[in-house]
Amino acid sequence: MYPNKIKPFLDFISSIIGMILLSPLFILITVLLFISNNGKPFFFQLRPGKNGKIFKIIKFKTMNDKRDSQGELLPDSERLTKIGNLVRKTSLDEIPQLLNVAKGEMSIIGPRPLLTNYLHMYTNFQNRRHEVKPGITGWAQVNGRNAISWDKKFAHDVWYVENISFPLDIKILFYSIGKVVSSQGINAADAATIEPFNGK
Repeated sequence: MYPNKIKPFLDFISSIIGMILLSPLFILITVLLFISNNGKPFFFQLRPGKNGKIFKIIKFKTMNDKRDSQGELLPDSERLTKIGNLVRKTSLDEIPQLLNVAKGEMSIIGPRPLLTNYLHMYTNFQNRRHEVKPGITGWAQVNGRNAISWDKKFAHDVWYVENISFPLDIKILFYSIGKVVSSQGINAADAATIEPFNGK
């Protein structure tokens, strides 16, 4: 009952309350990123949700679109703006996803939605992460986030799918607050983001 009835209701109520309480911060960050990113404060991207259904995720845009002389985007670490770095370190870039939660595309707690071009690479075990709605934060995020290997990340995601419960979600929520405060596991070693998944 909890995953299919209670959790969606709690997600909707929590997202609405969250958007109301965080609206002043949302407006402030939007204005700052609008200035630093040449009028582009938001980042939109297609991601797979529950059962692999594709939806458009929304986040604050923490990197600019600067390119090299060949027209290729510069490395993530070089495109990360000062305000973007602060927003990323404090996980404030995730705030707009409350809209995804309110629309029923995401949950507050669940496996993070990854790129659509990874879908064909998953094993049957790894693909089990799509048995539930993706989340703003999840079991993998409080156990290393971008600082752990892909194997460990998938293992944590599937463990959550198999053990989903209200007490576990509350535990993850409080752990997530602690991670945000300490800024642990935001980036992989020597990179602004984790290395792309290559199916291995």
